[in-house]
Parts: sequence; C-alpha cells; structure tokens
Amino acid sequence: MAGYLPPGWPAGVHPPGSEGFEQTAVAWLLDVIPPDYRMHGVLRRHPIALAALARHHLAACVEGARQGYRSARTELGDVLPPQGIDAVLDVYRAEGSRLAAAARAADLVGRGLRGEEFTPRLGRP
Repeated sequence: MAGYLPPGWPAGVHPPGSEGFEQTAVAWLLDVIPPDYRMHGVLRRHPIALAALARHHLAACVEGARQGYRSARTELGDVLPPQGIDAVLDVYRAEGSRLAAAARAADLVGRGLRGEEFTPRLGRP
C-alpha cells in the first residue's frame, strides 16, 4: 500500500519515496537532537548518518531519564520535600515517554531513509 505510515511515524515527515520526504526527515531529525549538531554539514548531506546519530542520541537520553527516575529518591530525597520528589518523578515519566516515542520515530525515519517500505500488519483474529 503506497504511502502507508506505521504507528509512531513523526508528524510533519512526508512518507518515504514521496516528494519532500528527505527534506522533512532531515528537518525533523535535526529538531530532536541538540542544536549544535546543525553546524555539521555532513549530517545534512548524509541523512542516513543523521538518523543514526539521532537514534543513538535519543537512546542515551531515554537511558538517562530511566537512570534519573531510578535514583531520584536517593539522590534528591534529602534536599527536596516528598511532593518535590513526586513532581520530579512526574517529569521523568512524561519526558521518558516523549523521548522513547521520539527514539522509535527516529528509528522509523532511518528505516525509511534506507528504502524500507512499510506495510500494514494484519490483526490477529
């Protein structure tokens, strides 16, 4: 099925093979990594490399959020009140979810840049 986009495909990124796909993919990928990476022209010239870099960066961010979540009570328990710790844990949960979704999306975009065609999966009865 032409133009099928799998669940988790990032909004604003055109389907693989369509006009503007590579440009929208590069723009989205640059938005999910630190802005200083924009200085490196090689990443714009080689979007597959940009996708790999974004995937690794986001994986590290997810792991950092997980580690922060696991250690928040012991690391901050003596300097924040309980409601402060709970608020910090809420931030880790929200950002962890956002980062994990971005990591999945970066993987999908990278697969699209490599020419993978996505097809819908049939549901199980």
